[in-house]
Amino acid sequence: MARDMAEKDILTMEVTQLKKEVSTARSSVAAACKETIEFVEAQSPEDPLIKGVPEATNPYKEKGGCIIS
Repeated sequence: MARDMAEKDILTMEVTQLKKEVSTARSSVAAACKETIEFVEAQSPEDPLIKGVPEATNPYKEKGGCIIS
């Protein structure tokens, strides 16, 4: 796509993208980390990877076994 465009068009697209990025709201890494930790801790009681899945509702449990004698 960029090969078919003139250099002026490419630079116009870059300037447009940079204007969008400048207007994006920023937050500090410390604040974002704190929010992420709070979110994960709030969701952990319902998280099946942490809590586990009950055997009765587990769609991936083995249906049967193989016995070699």
